[in-house]
Amino acid sequence: MKIRLGYVAISNALGKKVTSSSNVTYKTYSKLNSQEKRLQKLKSITSSNFDGLEKIIRYNIENDIHFYRITSALIPLTTHPEVPDWGYRKIFKRDFEYIGKLIRESNMRVDTHPDQFNVINSANEEVVQNTIRNLLKQEEWFEDMNYPEGKMVIHVGGATGGKEKALERFINNFAIFPETIQNRLIIENDDKIYTARETLDLCNELKIPMVVDIHHHNCNNDGENIYDMLKDIFDTWKGQELPPKIHFSSPREGELDRKHADYIYAEDFVEFLENSKVLDTDFDVMLECKEKDIALFKLVDDIKKLKPEYNWIDKTTLSF
Repeated sequence: MKIRLGYVAISNALGKKVTSSSNVTYKTYSKLNSQEKRLQKLKSITSSNFDGLEKIIRYNIENDIHFYRITSALIPLTTHPEVPDWGYRKIFKRDFEYIGKLIRESNMRVDTHPDQFNVINSANEEVVQNTIRNLLKQEEWFEDMNYPEGKMVIHVGGATGGKEKALERFINNFAIFPETIQNRLIIENDDKIYTARETLDLCNELKIPMVVDIHHHNCNNDGENIYDMLKDIFDTWKGQELPPKIHFSSPREGELDRKHADYIYAEDFVEFLENSKVLDTDFDVMLECKEKDIALFKLVDDIKKLKPEYNWIDKTTLSF
């Protein structure tokens, strides 16, 4: 049983100067007085983001970090309806391919988490069509990286008309999505509306993997014990190339605070590990905390103090 730890988008250890999330507002973009200057601005930011992403990926490799979430801001204004397709896939073809090569050769797992304005179960047809367009962009990133294992994490969405109708709407809307998007999607329970049980039922209906967010479950549940569902959740990953993944974070203030803390409470994480060992299943853990990779390595140090008997394969990988 192997457990790998990962972090989201920004390496705090590398500092603010190394980023793959630089952007430009549409207001600033639209004030540029020629199409040539606008294109140059987009190309310059994208080039900088690829440079930052390469540095982060190399840092991950050097530090035995095998799981990483790529920012949704990699390509500036790519989903803005007023910004025409400027051919970034062709312009940065070699960059996509090189990043993919680094990922594959290091056996790293990467995924994305498209922004919350992407809502599959929206009652607004325009929102649904925009969601298709936006998700297709990120699906293309994985395609251009030649990374077939890449997944996109998304929440169920809103509850317009009640949850029963909204879940039915998700199923119906999902059916019209391109298969290339369907094959990339994995669904996460949220901290306000859809519980882990409801999300699991939806994933079983659609036959797609589920990402269980432990903190979201703690904030939003109907009294279920997450450990009673964990095997069924992991089973949604059967037939996938990669093992199940979960999200883990700690509340900033109070047990049910939805905001993420800077670090992970090691005692809570160890409790989760101890309760998960019975499944004897490999899984990966995306740590969602403000201090990113710094928090990851602090968690490793804290676990080693709490459980010195645990076996570490490398700097971030546990084995039971």
